[in-house]
Amino acid sequence: MADPSPSPQSPTLPSGADILVQCLINHGVEVIFAYPGGASMPLHQALTRFKHRLRTVLPRHEQGGGFMAEGYARSTGKVGVCMATSGPGATNLVTCLADSKMDSVPIIAITGQVGTKVIGTDAFQETPIVEVCRPITKHHYLVQKTEDIPRVMKEAFHIASTGRPGPVIVDVPKDVQNNKIVPDYEPPMNLPGYRPEREMKREQLEGVLALIRQSKKPIIYCGGGIIGAGAAPWLRQFAEKTGIPVAVTVHGLGAFPGEHYLSLNMLGMHGSVYANYAINEADLLLAFGVRFDDRVTGKVSEFAKHGKIVHIDIDPSEINKIKAATLPVVGNIGEALRELVHMIDQDPNLVPKPTQFGEWIRQIDMWREQEPFKYTDRDDAIVPQYAIERLWQIVKQRGLLEDTFVTTGVGQHQMWTAQYWKFAAPRTWFTSGGLGSMGFGLPAAIGAQVAHPLKTVIDIDGDGSFLMNVQELATAHCEKLPVKVLLLNNQHLGMVVQWEDRFYESNRAHTYLGAGFEHDPYPNFETIAKGFGCAARTVMKKEEFDDALEEMLDTPGPFVLDVLVPYQEHVLPMIPGGMTVRDIIKA
Repeated sequence: MADPSPSPQSPTLPSGADILVQCLINHGVEVIFAYPGGASMPLHQALTRFKHRLRTVLPRHEQGGGFMAEGYARSTGKVGVCMATSGPGATNLVTCLADSKMDSVPIIAITGQVGTKVIGTDAFQETPIVEVCRPITKHHYLVQKTEDIPRVMKEAFHIASTGRPGPVIVDVPKDVQNNKIVPDYEPPMNLPGYRPEREMKREQLEGVLALIRQSKKPIIYCGGGIIGAGAAPWLRQFAEKTGIPVAVTVHGLGAFPGEHYLSLNMLGMHGSVYANYAINEADLLLAFGVRFDDRVTGKVSEFAKHGKIVHIDIDPSEINKIKAATLPVVGNIGEALRELVHMIDQDPNLVPKPTQFGEWIRQIDMWREQEPFKYTDRDDAIVPQYAIERLWQIVKQRGLLEDTFVTTGVGQHQMWTAQYWKFAAPRTWFTSGGLGSMGFGLPAAIGAQVAHPLKTVIDIDGDGSFLMNVQELATAHCEKLPVKVLLLNNQHLGMVVQWEDRFYESNRAHTYLGAGFEHDPYPNFETIAKGFGCAARTVMKKEEFDDALEEMLDTPGPFVLDVLVPYQEHVLPMIPGGMTVRDIIKA
């Protein structure tokens, strides 16, 4: 009697591509940002067979798709997934992977690869993408057997989303996609050396409270680790119970309410004067979910040198890497803050009464009053700081502040947004911080809009950054995603111009982006946006600005508001790279 079981190549069995897509669904993936090509065609064919269970968003460039996956991940806390073909498709994801590695964003990038038999022969559109991406990913896989797909995908999701989040690349040869097998969707993982969670000892947390009791001038310095751990509610309780002021990094914006009386807003190179003064004078620095980035510390030996340091972070490699900690703690900052709050609730005497820091708070309030964020407004022009602040005011007046997502490109507009938009909730702000990738804003906004179709998503961008991924307006239009773009168009690479003014005697070294027509800005972004099917408007008169903002916010589809702004504005305050708070430039 013949064996009734199907042969390994039976058409009734799922292909490797079908198995991989099923794995995505099994891991809760609802959307993938994917651009097809020769080596990923079987995967795209499989996606069409699962289209009622998994949405495929087609970007117009693979980098756009990678940034969309980041926007999706940052706004939801879930793993974002993108896909590209081999060769140039895969290399177009490199910037996104490096960006998500530096900013601790959980994404999985799936790339097609040439067949296993021709790997290493310089076949058409072959690149050793795993080798290229090895140093800029948290982990990486070249799948060599179809049977390995379920295990690889299970491990990839686990690695991307646990411990310090980060990107994982999964490279899948075309023959591995085409082979048909009987899959095992519940394979064991094989990660003997991976320990993403470290258990903190109660004595360490008691040590934190002991240092607070000894302190007279404490400061909380917190970053993206708070948001990644879902620790924002515990941070607020901890700060309010102890009365300790809170300064945040650029990725920490939203971790603590920007208008809270204990908020010192952002610190660092373009942070508030009062936050930088406070860090400089503090006798205790509580560093929560941060990595002592150079844009925060400036000259490391001079940073927070007057006090003791408590450093709590999930990544042991960050402890004592830049700045030695008096009390280093490896662990989940969310669990640490929750336990600290519970300890204080059980015994309020474990921390001093907030009034103990009254003199310190009064000193900070004096700095805050003397050195607020400020700019010179103009009646004859819309200055970029005013544009951002006015949009924030209107969104706040509408009661939408906690439900509005803001992304940016990279440059002056990015820092002005960090300064003048007072974020009220976590996961409502994302930007390219560590890598500083221009072109991030629009596709990241699209990714967030896919995740939150009924919320307002605004990309505050500059003309230089916006033009780098402007093609994704087509994605917004075709996918019916009502992303809004506030485009601060100064016809220059503004941040580089600022450095030219400050350090290179204003010599313009290829930082002008226009075509020499002062009264006819180039390119015409309104025409470009309308060509993609998006609504658009250009404005340069201040008296027309409010009406333009209302139109942008009320338009049901995607909208580009091109705001012509002067290029002479500088982002201030500014601590030059490698310098100290004593070198801060205020005007």
